[in-house]
Amino acid sequence: MERLDELKQKYQSVLDSIPTRGVVLSHVHVQDVKLFIQGACPSQDIKDEIWNQIESVDSSYGDLTCDLSVDRSLPQPAPQAGQYTVKAGDSLWKIAQETLGNGALFPKIIEANPDRLVDANSVIHPGRSARRFRRCKGDDPV
Repeated sequence: MERLDELKQKYQSVLDSIPTRGVVLSHVHVQDVKLFIQGACPSQDIKDEIWNQIESVDSSYGDLTCDLSVDRSLPQPAPQAGQYTVKAGDSLWKIAQETLGNGALFPKIIEANPDRLVDANSVIHPGRSARRFRRCKGDDPV
């Protein structure tokens, strides 16, 4: 039981986000001294988001076995407030224009996302590899 608590604490940020993303878990236990998580995601994008979170906790995830499938019959979660998913053809300017009402405010998006964007030359990717960007309004990140 102690090992389970230790691993759940380590991956708590992932475990906390799972229900908010519409993922249905069928198993969370210790198996072969690793945390074993099994469940179903409503989309491949959400599955990728969960894996990105896992890798941000521990890029080797040597103490975790995660078996997530995609079940498109599961309901899609409501979009998370203050976030934007990159689409094909997007640029930081276009995202700022759409979300902040002024493309020249794109530096605010960079400021609100220091973990994903370094400067105006940062590459953003649409589709499956898209990461969600926190939006900001004026000077205040949302």
